Amino acid sequence: MAELAIGLGFLPAYARLQRRVQRAVDAAIGKFAEHTHAGLHLERLAGARDPHIRTIRVDQFYRGVVLCLGGDRYALLDVLPHEDAIAFAVSRRFTVNQVLGVLEMRDQAGIEEFAGNELPQRPSAALFDHVSVADFARLGVDEDLVPLLRVIATDQQLESLAGRLPEAQLDVLKGLASGLPVAEVWAELADRIVSGVDTDDLLTAAHRTPERIRFVSGPMELAAILAHPFDVWRVFLHPTQRDVAYRATYSGPVLVTGSAGTGKTVTGLHRAVFLAERLPDGQKVLLTTFTRALADALTRQLYRLTTDPAVRARIDVISVDKLAYEIVARDNRRLAVADSEVVDQLWEAAAKTGPTYLNRAGQVTTFSAAFLRHEWEQVVLAQRLSTIEAYRDAPRRGRGAGLRAAQREQVWTAIDAVVRELARRRLRTHTQLADEAAAILGRGTAPYQHLVVDEGQDLHPAQWRLLRALVAPGPNDMFLLADPYQRIYDSHVSLAQLGIEVRGRTRRLTVNYRTTHEILDLSVRVLDGDPAIGLDGRDDTLRGYRSITRGGVPELAAHGSRDGECEALIERVGTWLEQGVEPHAVGVAARTGQLVKTVSRILGEAHIPVADDKRGTDGVRVATMHRMKGLEFQCLAVVGLEAGVLPAPHALTSATEDPHAHRQDLQRERCLLFVALTRARDVLYLSHSGMPSPLLPVSR
Repeated sequence: MAELAIGLGFLPAYARLQRRVQRAVDAAIGKFAEHTHAGLHLERLAGARDPHIRTIRVDQFYRGVVLCLGGDRYALLDVLPHEDAIAFAVSRRFTVNQVLGVLEMRDQAGIEEFAGNELPQRPSAALFDHVSVADFARLGVDEDLVPLLRVIATDQQLESLAGRLPEAQLDVLKGLASGLPVAEVWAELADRIVSGVDTDDLLTAAHRTPERIRFVSGPMELAAILAHPFDVWRVFLHPTQRDVAYRATYSGPVLVTGSAGTGKTVTGLHRAVFLAERLPDGQKVLLTTFTRALADALTRQLYRLTTDPAVRARIDVISVDKLAYEIVARDNRRLAVADSEVVDQLWEAAAKTGPTYLNRAGQVTTFSAAFLRHEWEQVVLAQRLSTIEAYRDAPRRGRGAGLRAAQREQVWTAIDAVVRELARRRLRTHTQLADEAAAILGRGTAPYQHLVVDEGQDLHPAQWRLLRALVAPGPNDMFLLADPYQRIYDSHVSLAQLGIEVRGRTRRLTVNYRTTHEILDLSVRVLDGDPAIGLDGRDDTLRGYRSITRGGVPELAAHGSRDGECEALIERVGTWLEQGVEPHAVGVAARTGQLVKTVSRILGEAHIPVADDKRGTDGVRVATMHRMKGLEFQCLAVVGLEAGVLPAPHALTSATEDPHAHRQDLQRERCLLFVALTRARDVLYLSHSGMPSPLLPVSR
């Protein structure tokens, strides 16, 4: 019987089609399910570069492009207007990678055009002079491409081949061009190499390529996929991610690093499901992260990834803060959490009568409330210091200028006064709860068999102590995901000092599968280029970090007023929705909660649906940059990017008070903007009113 698989590139195209065209596509797919594919007129095309390519008629104006895989199996690759479908079909060629055994697509006509029109004669210094023919073959680069590669002299020429070369081969070439030696590129491929590849077997290659081809079990699964195509795309693994997620055994804690868009979250989701599938009923995997919003997003993605109720029942998805609260609440029913407003007031009061220092002008000045709070959280709580003697001798790495012994005594007195006042009111902060929960668990049996942690770079040492206590040390105990370039809170952690040893078990993801090259280029320029310190205590780097997709250049719009900026935003979001983008695949990010409220209101007044989690309504997601963490959108607008708003004045320590802390705060604001920009998959729109933020990169 005939069976139709779905090309993953087809899903975003399907989402953009008008509803009437979607119905026609559904009908065409239905004919495959009814075994009547002969009536679909699978047409061969004269001049096609690939003999396995066909087209099918969808309606009067649209055609589908279909690849014959063999064994009466077909893959629907795309649905396009008639002429575009023909042009796509005749220009593409599908082959099997000789090393990886995966199915690859190349724009053969585009490669021929590039080679004939866009390259000069052999340059004096080519980009790949250091790579031998044997090394190209060893890395899976087709032999017929080598003459072309020998005359590529610049990164720009290589980028011009994006969309024409097979993705896996282009990724290898970008890795080599980014400075990675052949040995490191080989190491990235090593776990994916397949022996005995049959380069004529497209069907087997397609099964090895789940990031390109989805085989469906039947009409019901296919209907579910097409109902929410953007969601389905989000939970698919690419080969480098799959190797990390589905390894049978790690001997202890493993740390997976990688910057935005490299698929850490989806890798963690697959790892959680993989571990849960192997557990007996009654044993559990904990999937946790920094905030409740992120935990809710993980829950939604988990339910798209697995429909097995038994597997779902073995996975608890809960934020670290909520978990700590529940553990402590079992021992203390009168527990109450101090809200941020109350805590801020206590620190402000402590600062007014607290310790002093001499500023650069020689004036006696009190330490700020922010300084005292950070000292408590990042030194006292981080190191579990309970006495003035312990604090007096404690290291203060990352806290800027040193404190004399007399100043430490004054700081301790101010901190102790706030802690005592919290206790008097029977209040605890989330960080205090995490510390107390870790102590409670230390007296009993670890409740989980496996632990998967997302967004680990922002967790406090007290929270890490809690996580370590939740699972007994052993094989596959902790699967940790983090990116120091997305650190948007103050925590700086060394896992080894907390009893979590990851040396020899660190995996690095370098390929951005989410964000286009153009969006990534802009986002990386927001950062200042300094290396970040990872959770393993070593410098992290963006070396080799690259995107494999191309798209439009992000747009930056300047406006004379906030009203004008909002009017332009309404028009932009409305256009995306009219083009068929699903509302929940559209995001709007802003630095402040007040601007989020304003944008939500004006979009609602323009009859644009806005997501409301409390009411359970779907729509465009409008949130602060902090709350965008861990999410992704097909189209994203980042608004309010003007001086005085970003960086946020309240988030910066005075350069006079502590220059080191000021630089750290400024870098954290850069990371926050980086996080926001890299939430975009296909389209990124930026806007500001007034003077632009100094954190925006200069146009090139």
